[in-house]
Amino acid sequence: MAAEFEGARRRLHALVDSCTDDDFARRSRGTRWTNEQLLFHMVFGFMVVARLLPLVRLFGRLPGRAGRACAWLLDAGTPIFDVVNYYGSCAAALVFNRHRVAGQCDRVIAKLQYKLANEPEADFALAMAFPARWDPFFSAVMTVEDVYRYPLRHFDFHELQLTIRE
Repeated sequence: MAAEFEGARRRLHALVDSCTDDDFARRSRGTRWTNEQLLFHMVFGFMVVARLLPLVRLFGRLPGRAGRACAWLLDAGTPIFDVVNYYGSCAAALVFNRHRVAGQCDRVIAKLQYKLANEPEADFALAMAFPARWDPFFSAVMTVEDVYRYPLRHFDFHELQLTIRE
């Protein structure tokens, strides 16, 4: 998995380095984001993991009903999440734009690499209920390992939606 993180980091750098101003401004395929906004959103998938891991570790040690209640509440808020997810990435791409997104990618992946290398083996199996309606790569129950794998699937999916050099 560490090698896959590094591969995604390198691909992000290659994508950013290959973009022209027109590429960054062009609409992506199948989303309302521009390529520049989508590139940030791809990195954001890795950023989310740093926030999700402590939750999975916590809820993974609590009775299952606690995680299911939390997931149910979050799923109920899916329409709000969708709006925040879209506009949040639009706004964040103003800061983590073409000049900063690769550096942010480097930092977040380095942080995840460190966490991954120091994760107690037993914690990989901890699991909690997830708001599966929030993202096509969330499932109803996810383990710590699943959460580490999530941003790789998210990145690969959105990379196909970029319209660079078209």
